[in-house]
Amino acid sequence: MTELVREVEDGEVIVVTRNGQPVADLVPHKKRGGLNLEAGRASLRAKGVRNPIPFIADDFDEQLPEDFLLRPLPEI
Repeated sequence: MTELVREVEDGEVIVVTRNGQPVADLVPHKKRGGLNLEAGRASLRAKGVRNPIPFIADDFDEQLPEDFLLRPLPEI
């Protein structure tokens, strides 16, 4: 089994048979999902974005005033 796994790690596909009939394929594991952060950074750089890190104010984690949601929105 160890030798078969080594072959699969090298990119081989192994077909397991029983009585001459295929019953399973041993294939290299494919990573699915997740983020390719470097590809994202490269894409942003190509679009002219130098620093994709957003600004976070020093008081970001401070408690909001009790009447915060009652205040009217500023007019634009």
